[in-house]
Amino acid sequence: MSKRGYISRYLLLVKKLKVKPYSSYDELKDYISVQLEYLNLTDDDLLIGFSLRTLQRDIKEIRNLFGIDIRFSYAEKGYYINNNEFENMNFQRMVESFDIFNSLNIAHDLSGFIYLEKQKPIGTENLYGVLHSIKNRFEIEFSYQKFRDEKPDKRKVEPYGIKEFKNRWYIIAKDLSDGIVKSFCLDRLTDLTIANKTFTFPEDLNIEEMYRYCFGIVGPNGEKPQEIVLSFNSEQGKYIKSLPLHESQTVIIDSPVEFRISLKLCITFDLVMELLSFGDSVRVLKPKILVNKIKKAHKQAFIQYEDKEE
Repeated sequence: MSKRGYISRYLLLVKKLKVKPYSSYDELKDYISVQLEYLNLTDDDLLIGFSLRTLQRDIKEIRNLFGIDIRFSYAEKGYYINNNEFENMNFQRMVESFDIFNSLNIAHDLSGFIYLEKQKPIGTENLYGVLHSIKNRFEIEFSYQKFRDEKPDKRKVEPYGIKEFKNRWYIIAKDLSDGIVKSFCLDRLTDLTIANKTFTFPEDLNIEEMYRYCFGIVGPNGEKPQEIVLSFNSEQGKYIKSLPLHESQTVIIDSPVEFRISLKLCITFDLVMELLSFGDSVRVLKPKILVNKIKKAHKQAFIQYEDKEE
């Protein structure tokens, strides 16, 4: 079996247990056999016998490779995954990426039916170096190109973590030039150098807590979270219901004419831009300060078209 075949089988095993915890050996065998037949379209070595001994070996390899702990419950008479929330979320992203890879590999002769979004590189070539520096607490230096600046400037920072937002990765780090914790987008970063100098992680810094009530990558900057109430039309509400704007989202009204929600968030630039992207399908009900920001932005946009001749 090819290396891709082994990894495919490992991921299929985990995916099945995600969907149906406490699956029996027979259930796992049937599921994996069917799924491997699909993958067999491009790899004749993928479909091999799946025995109980194979399952036990796979469980051991999955633990070693991915840190996913699969156990057997005698009470439930089935296998299950014993991992915390972060490990599950982290692995889920990896599974999704591998699913896309496998799907595109299977469909290599279906180019006329699959249309990929054209995207620029998102800076992941520096991801390993950044993570190494974060883990081992090394200072890093790099050239950083802001959109508003003509030329990049040199930065020296203490990297504390990374954060994702809208298909972009950001380093959360303290800029040593002014001592402020900032975010730096990886796709605007070049000439990464890992310094020999180490740093001490601030005891009073909790990045997850720092962004708990923020939408996007812009930090609260001293702002306090507020209750935000939004009213969507029913059509847009279906999307918001299926993909919540934030973990604090609470449904107030869900009717054929209105979908109203409450959020607990700081009012940041990213949040305002997100709300403006919904156009006339959303109305901000509270707080007043956010209502005024949205009204002002819409008025300024309208003025750009008022009394303009082609």
